[in-house]
Amino acid sequence: MLYLSITTIEIICGNGMLHELTNRRALLRQGAAVGGLAATGSLLSQLRTARTDDAHTSPLGTAEHCILIWLGGGAAQIDTWDPKALSPDGKETAGSAYPSIPTAIEGVEVCEHLAMTAPLMDRCVPVRTVHHDVVDEHGAATYRMHTGRPTSETVVYPSLGSCVSFMKPKLNELMPSYVVMGYPSPARGPGFLGVEHGYIYLTETTTGPKGLVRPQRVSEERHSRRMALLAEMRERYVDQTQDAQIEEYIAAAEQGFRLTGPEFMEVFNLDAEPADLRNEYGDEFGQRCLLTRRLLERGTRFVEASFNLNFVNGTGWDTHNEGQQRQHLLIQSLDRALAALILDLERCRLLDKTVICVSTEFGRPAQFDARGGRGHHAQAFSVLLAGGGMRTGQAVGVTDDLAMNIVDRPVSVPDLFATIYAALGIDPHHALYAGERPVPITDNGVAIAELLA
Repeated sequence: MLYLSITTIEIICGNGMLHELTNRRALLRQGAAVGGLAATGSLLSQLRTARTDDAHTSPLGTAEHCILIWLGGGAAQIDTWDPKALSPDGKETAGSAYPSIPTAIEGVEVCEHLAMTAPLMDRCVPVRTVHHDVVDEHGAATYRMHTGRPTSETVVYPSLGSCVSFMKPKLNELMPSYVVMGYPSPARGPGFLGVEHGYIYLTETTTGPKGLVRPQRVSEERHSRRMALLAEMRERYVDQTQDAQIEEYIAAAEQGFRLTGPEFMEVFNLDAEPADLRNEYGDEFGQRCLLTRRLLERGTRFVEASFNLNFVNGTGWDTHNEGQQRQHLLIQSLDRALAALILDLERCRLLDKTVICVSTEFGRPAQFDARGGRGHHAQAFSVLLAGGGMRTGQAVGVTDDLAMNIVDRPVSVPDLFATIYAALGIDPHHALYAGERPVPITDNGVAIAELLA
């Protein structure tokens, strides 16, 4: 008889399978004793089958859209969604910078500057135990929180938005599937999925991309002649080159031309909204959130509304040094816009169809630096989910008394992505292909089961 220890099974299966083995105590209790290597192969086959079965046991939701509100720089969990004991001096003694207030979720509190969102928390889920291992590299951490994976020397992974664009069919051919308002970067790109699933980048909320606006001096007739000539030249070039990548770029260009019409350009007419509603959303970041709702109404699948307005406090959410002292201005702006967005989506009957994710690249420690700011911290930080038909009105995960370490229910970045995909009706174990190489859409992520109906 051949007896397999946990160590032996780990060597055979690899670390990725070890988690599955340790979770299947029944198989181990029945005896890891199997006869010969053939029996070993049989055991591994059973385990792989069990893993495959588990991949499809989590229910899939029916949400149609996703909004990523990106707090670039690293928002402090202890000063927002996971407040702890108040620091008595806000400089020397570790702790929250602001008092906490109760929310619509019993026993869950948030920072006092989230007063407008607090009564709406029954539509939300603070996930307080997200973690990864990138601390001092904003770029690498941003990549991790946009793609769900560490950077690779061989593969450029697609972003969350690009994956949603790829997996969910277009709702409106005259609207972009994926829009970014904020910093463009490789982290937000389509990776191996190709340019067709890249984003439309917006720099302001009142006008569309200038590259999509036809100059007034060019008449409709002249424009039509140009397009006919361009189509002829492109067709000839494709026939000559037989290059798939060129065909992808042409498809993306044709999509861009479709966006020059009134369906997309009218979305930027925020003045069509009632003045009271525009005021509810507040400042420029709030107007981005209002524009986000208008994009979703017309069929956009995924919008990233980035809060990168660093002039508000001088540093944005990267609150080193003096940036911490005016951090409350950022939080108040986020609070107003987020509360308005939740209520507006609810009024438009879009909240249950839309997953909202308020995310950041990492959190911040409870301690203050020499100039009163906070450093970086990735071992435990918070991401807020809302809407999307999920089981909201609960908190996921518990941290210690300084929101520095996970006490219960860790949630990995792949787990977070798996949850978002599942809520959108996307199998979190679906395989994408980088050429001929299969790449799971999440890095072995497991959806948070308690959030899915």
